[in-house]
Amino acid sequence: MNEALLRSLMPSVLGILVRRGADFAAAEDAAQDALVEAVRVWPADPPRDPKGWLVTVAWRRFLDATRADVARRRREDLVDEEPAPGPVPAVDDTLRLYFLCAHPSLTPSSAVALTLRAVGGLTTRQIAQAYLVPEATMAQRISRAKRTVSGVRFDQPGDVATVLRVLYLVFNEGYSGDVDLAAESIRLTRQLAAAIDHPEVAGLLALMLLHHARRATRTAPDGSLVPLAEQDRGRWDTESIAEGVEILQAALARDRLGEFQAQAAIAALHADAPTAEETDWVQIVEWYDELARLTDNPVVRLNRAVAVGEADGPRAGLTALAALNDSLPRHAAVAAYLHERDGDLATAAQLYAEAAHKAPNLAERDYLTRQAARLNARRRR
Repeated sequence: MNEALLRSLMPSVLGILVRRGADFAAAEDAAQDALVEAVRVWPADPPRDPKGWLVTVAWRRFLDATRADVARRRREDLVDEEPAPGPVPAVDDTLRLYFLCAHPSLTPSSAVALTLRAVGGLTTRQIAQAYLVPEATMAQRISRAKRTVSGVRFDQPGDVATVLRVLYLVFNEGYSGDVDLAAESIRLTRQLAAAIDHPEVAGLLALMLLHHARRATRTAPDGSLVPLAEQDRGRWDTESIAEGVEILQAALARDRLGEFQAQAAIAALHADAPTAEETDWVQIVEWYDELARLTDNPVVRLNRAVAVGEADGPRAGLTALAALNDSLPRHAAVAAYLHERDGDLATAAQLYAEAAHKAPNLAERDYLTRQAARLNARRRR
């Protein structure tokens, strides 16, 4: 098969799909699917019109994806905005699809990416942002996953850990991104908790409920971000908080700590504080230590630096931050906050501006830009 020919045809195929009405991201995903199919089919049955073949297959994949997206959104419309407490007895095929896509022939990271794309309905760009990798890298990962499973039988469901990771990433995308899947993720995690007696499933459900309880206060009426310390705690959903804490306590009592239980414990400490000033930051640092031990995740250590800055003072936080790579997402924003608390307004303003330039979305960029402007105004007084 002539790979150079395939590469040369892809820009033209993309252009045709876009002219037919597909947005660029969807067209790119459909073209990648067609490319994978060509790799599989062409060696045995090369087409007489390669370009026409690619356009036809890509357009069919685009239509299939569009229909699937419409069906998914219809399912979401049936879910209440605020998920009702208590167990959910009914189990639909969506949860089964999550397990099937977490196939043993795939690495966990590839299984998560494929499931988010095929079942969750997220675009390649959104998945790449969730993974903190370039979009092109994620596109290649998804394409490899599709090639891997194209010839296997889906009779060996994947493991719980991979499914939990998928549900967590879909919840985060629904909570803070441009696809509202938070309620659907909670619904599916309730189903999983009812079907499987596993402390990490309970930990994830508790974490989702505790975060979801603050949803109404995370943004102002104009859409701007409201930091945790400035949120109106009187508007937090106390029923969801109580349910989340109860589920978490039962999971922790089993003494099989996992990362979702540790994250839920941190969220519970925030939810338990009557005011931001009364937050038990010392205990939060201890939970971040546990979480770092469990995951060795640099983003966890970044959040820990903030907690250390609150518990032991900004200079201690800056010392913890100095051990981390400054290319980490939101590193500059954390540094700006800690420098401001330490009284170095000039450095803080500069770092807020730098963080705004790197922000992953408009709301965060606007917030960081306002912080930089606020400090620059204070310095001119």
